[in-house]
Amino acid sequence: MKYRIIITMDDAGMFIAECPSLPGCISQGGSRTEAVENIKDAISGYVESLKKHDEPVPPSIDEEVIEVHA
Repeated sequence: MKYRIIITMDDAGMFIAECPSLPGCISQGGSRTEAVENIKDAISGYVESLKKHDEPVPPSIDEEVIEVHA
């Protein structure tokens, strides 16, 4: 499954990762890589919990990110 995440840096220099499709699914890390790995674990646990409680699981996204040089 694929979910969009947003990564920001807080005032203390920690990277904060959140998944807008899964309300409250937020994690952090000392590096961008660590934050991404941590949010992957958080998303996995979140989806498992939804399934366990027979809650609807938001669909996986299918999108491309492209870079355009103007």
